[in-house]
Amino acid sequence: MKLDYATYFLFIAVGIFMAIGTFSKLMGIVYIDSDWFWFLAGCGLAIEGMISLFKQKRFDKKYKIIEK
Repeated sequence: MKLDYATYFLFIAVGIFMAIGTFSKLMGIVYIDSDWFWFLAGCGLAIEGMISLFKQKRFDKKYKIIEK
């Protein structure tokens, strides 16, 4: 169960970091290349995909989904 919370926390942290970075760039505080933004977006999507896959496998195992 601790791993569940860790993966969600990591996904939320990446999202918050992206939001703060984008806002800082819009305000002119820092200059961030757009490649870094898309790198973080890709990391966030990969983490979300891993969370979804893990949850789906646990659900299938618990309810023994039969595939045709």
